Amino acid sequence: MSNTIQAVRGMNDVLPDHAHIWAFFEETVRDWLHAYGYRNIRMPIVEQTGLFKRAIGEVTDIVEKEMYTFVDSLNGESLTLRPEGTAGCVRAVLQHNLLYNAPQRLWYMGPMFRHERPQKGRYRQFHQVGVESLGFAGPDMDAEQIIMGARLWKKLGLSDIALQINTLGSSEDRARYRSRLVKYLEGHLDQLDEDSRRRLHSNPLRVLDSKNPAMQGIIEGAPRLLDDLGEDALKHFEDLQSMLRSAGVEFEINTRLVRGLDYYNYSVFEWVTDRLGAQGTVCAGGRYDGLVEQLGGKPASACGFAMGVERLLALMEEQKVDIPQAAPDAYVVHVGEAADRFALNAVEQLRDAGVRAVLHCGGGSFKSQMKKADQSGARYALIIGDNEAAAGQIAVKPLRVPGEQSMLGVAETADILKQR
Repeated sequence: MSNTIQAVRGMNDVLPDHAHIWAFFEETVRDWLHAYGYRNIRMPIVEQTGLFKRAIGEVTDIVEKEMYTFVDSLNGESLTLRPEGTAGCVRAVLQHNLLYNAPQRLWYMGPMFRHERPQKGRYRQFHQVGVESLGFAGPDMDAEQIIMGARLWKKLGLSDIALQINTLGSSEDRARYRSRLVKYLEGHLDQLDEDSRRRLHSNPLRVLDSKNPAMQGIIEGAPRLLDDLGEDALKHFEDLQSMLRSAGVEFEINTRLVRGLDYYNYSVFEWVTDRLGAQGTVCAGGRYDGLVEQLGGKPASACGFAMGVERLLALMEEQKVDIPQAAPDAYVVHVGEAADRFALNAVEQLRDAGVRAVLHCGGGSFKSQMKKADQSGARYALIIGDNEAAAGQIAVKPLRVPGEQSMLGVAETADILKQR
């Protein structure tokens, strides 16, 4: 049996042959977010455990079962690897008083951690892009964030992603609805699973989020939160729908969509696909107006969303999205002592001029080095022997572009490679 140390289960390496897909996705996302005026924020991976208990809610799967929590051996403080990004982002906004002068459009990207059973598209270390808007009260911001998603799918070349929306109303709306829902569920107590019974009085809306197939009939028959909406929440939701229709964004109202975190209110939404099996949600979010005050700040409107990077990359792969490979402009082949010295200096001059050039290392014949040049995907092989070094020139051989081999100086070589 091998004694080689393996990666932790559910925490995966991204190898070079696949990393270019991540790079393409990340660059596309950065350009997309900058086009909407969002600024990057970067928070710690580790936060105080109390942050997530207060923000997410103690009676949730995340806090009860999935968080990686440990005690700091130096001071006994309970710390947690972040299971999501919104709580940490709001904590940073409050700590650094970012809402003092103006509303904020913020985004972040990075790893999150949840201790759950690994499966395709659902890992213990997973990556999210999070988008948060703080200080914007109207449904126009909800609409903007949904429209942003529709634009990103086009930029990534993705299809078959459908939008589902719902509203959770205000806290007063949910209180009215809660009593009706509890009464209904108590009438079906013998049919509820263990999780639903446990949450019946502490967090009954969670029952609607159950993925247990045996629960779906009960969930379908439950009263609708939409029927308990007050005037303000109803107008907010109707205005959002009107804006989405005006923007040409198709959607379905899913009255059972409640999201998995306690801090949501008013609009909630999910982008879903049937191309990834059971893990069909690729992006989800909504409004969370109460969270800023809940974490100790003055009341402030807020909404946001997060998308699962691994799931979107899996969808890109499933839909065979064409992703450009990052190949070098040139591969430098060199044999001979004088050629080695000349090549080392010449390749640095080429890089100074903006050429992406790989210098062959490790020796070998011209034939073996030319094989490496072809495998690199480079557009040109730059061939240097002792004769070329003595003349201060390079044999420029096209590999993936039309043209004949020619002898050029270093500056001329740089010009040719940059032009093409």
